[in-house]
Amino acid sequence: MGVSNKNAQDNIQPKGNKKPLQVLHISKKDTQKIDNEQTNSQEKIKKEDIAIKPQIIKNDSVKKTQDYNENPKDFDISQHNLTQQDLNRPLNFSEQSTDFQLERTVDEFDFDESAFLEALNANEPIGTTGETISGKVIAIESDGLYVDIGGKAPGYMPKKECGLGVITNFKEKFSIGLEMEVLVIKEQNADGMVTVSARALILRQSWEKVSSSAKNGELINVLINGFNRGGLTCDVDGLRGFIPRSQLEDGQDYQSFVGKTLKVAFLEVNPESRKLVLSEKKASLVSKLISLKLGQLIEGEVLAVKPYGFFIDLGGASGLLHQSSLTNGSIRSLREVFRGGEMIKALISEIDLEKGRIGLNTALLENSAGELIIDKQKVMQEAAERALKTKALFDKKEQDK
Repeated sequence: MGVSNKNAQDNIQPKGNKKPLQVLHISKKDTQKIDNEQTNSQEKIKKEDIAIKPQIIKNDSVKKTQDYNENPKDFDISQHNLTQQDLNRPLNFSEQSTDFQLERTVDEFDFDESAFLEALNANEPIGTTGETISGKVIAIESDGLYVDIGGKAPGYMPKKECGLGVITNFKEKFSIGLEMEVLVIKEQNADGMVTVSARALILRQSWEKVSSSAKNGELINVLINGFNRGGLTCDVDGLRGFIPRSQLEDGQDYQSFVGKTLKVAFLEVNPESRKLVLSEKKASLVSKLISLKLGQLIEGEVLAVKPYGFFIDLGGASGLLHQSSLTNGSIRSLREVFRGGEMIKALISEIDLEKGRIGLNTALLENSAGELIIDKQKVMQEAAERALKTKALFDKKEQDK
């Protein structure tokens, strides 16, 4: 039988640190006020959410999943041939195709491509080694001058590169504002300055000139300015030329030619090795070749028989009658046709002034293949008449050059 204690509830202590529950009495008027504030707050958040809500790009898998969540009745498993394993497997978005194109918009971080390329070109170094540039003299010093070549820094030309030979009146020859062409011989340094040369450009142009003259078989007159053990030296457009003793008409007393003028032809022209060899003998040969024409019938003596053809003396010059131009027939030996010391007639089929070479042909004098072997005498007797028939052929060859 227990003893009642009306104050027992007041003596009960809460377990732990928990505080007893407190009842908050709210009036009906306060409840309505809170509800209105919550409603307004939710509407405000919703509007803000709509304003900043990003556009979501959905692929087919996400769209199908959302459609199923919204309308589960419209989703029929049987129509998609899905197994229970497929349904249990989690959706892997990496396996789905995500082909979509993002629209690129121009903002403050974009740049003009043409302006960017223009800026790059502005910093591009002007003047690479071997390049010819037009410029204008802007400053003159005792050891050289400065040339404006259109770069961020002028080009510098040392005094020794200002021309050929020794320049005594340096400041008189070059003046401020003088326009000139120069050759870049050294690319720009750390300050953006390149080294240029007028002398190197003159020499380059000289090599180009003599190379063209040699190719055309031109003859030149040179003043002999020195000699050495091997021959004579001369000047050709600022280049040092050499005439070997073996290429002189009379090489016995060759020192006596110093101070005299000789007519020579180009024997070797090599700009890379700076080798310029001339010949007086070749000049005499070329003088004879100039008087010859393609298709011309000549008569000469067989000087030598070689495995590849005959050398024919043409009176101070020699021509080659190659075996391929000998006859249209088949031969076992060249000596079946001609022998050394024999006088023959042949057509001039090639004239190479640069190499001083003459090509001859007797096959064109044949009326039938191998006629020269069968009846050589008849072919030689009628050579003048038969040569006229080939004139049109050589005229066309001359026009095609």
